[in-house]
Amino acid sequence: PRGPLSSSPEEAMEFETIIYEKKDGIASITLNRPERLNAINSVMSRELPRAWSDIKQDPNVTVVILTGSGDRALCTGVDTFEMSTGHMTVGTEEDQGSLQSIKFTALQNRCWKPVITAVNGMVVGGGLHFIADSDLIICADHATFFDTHVKIGLVSGHEPIGLARRMPLEAVLRMSLLGGSERMTAQRAYQIGMVSEVLPSRNLVPRAIELAQQIMENSPAALVASKRAIWESLNYGLSQATELGWSFIAAHRGHPDVMEGARAFMQKRKPQWRPVSLRDEE
Repeated sequence: PRGPLSSSPEEAMEFETIIYEKKDGIASITLNRPERLNAINSVMSRELPRAWSDIKQDPNVTVVILTGSGDRALCTGVDTFEMSTGHMTVGTEEDQGSLQSIKFTALQNRCWKPVITAVNGMVVGGGLHFIADSDLIICADHATFFDTHVKIGLVSGHEPIGLARRMPLEAVLRMSLLGGSERMTAQRAYQIGMVSEVLPSRNLVPRAIELAQQIMENSPAALVASKRAIWESLNYGLSQATELGWSFIAAHRGHPDVMEGARAFMQKRKPQWRPVSLRDEE
């Protein structure tokens, strides 16, 4: 299988369970276990943080596209077959059994570069992490969303908490408590704001690339600070959140992109933005 940028990627790192590529400022992560509906196994749980770390540290990457191999599933959560054998170990040995072992998404790895998730099929259980933590979510018209945690005796207590910050609470509870006996359609996901666009499958990745290219027209440092301000504000009440947002505005005031943006606007030319630095991410 190939990733979204595979026609001529500038750089690709070798992984067993994901395809990771970089080209023209865009990084792509493709969950690549189609025979297991892109379920997260032990190896993937350790490969994803490596990819996010590289994205975070690469000044040439501005935006990320995440999708899955094939057209059946984005991700069906933790691999239940591997879990049933007793061989499932999520994350590193020192993080076993703790919240820190779950580092599948950009937010969980404190990577603040914009992420577009292109949902190419089913999203089940732990796969909902990628929905809860993404910035822009578009999906194919055959995509479905459901949560089977309680059906197999597990607590649905992580992904739905993230989802409740971006969609109606009743919709989250309905999905969690019905245990997968009902599947949310792509159109219903659009109606409640879980996704922002529903597209024919053939148009999904091209549209994700188009959105990524539009995002890349903006200041990378301003994008990182804006994303971080918005997401971190959700941890506070309105007054504290407003103060937090202002602190990001004030900290960014002296960045070279501020002056460059104003000059480029007055001179009617394309801005020459500075690459985002690891310091901007921190």
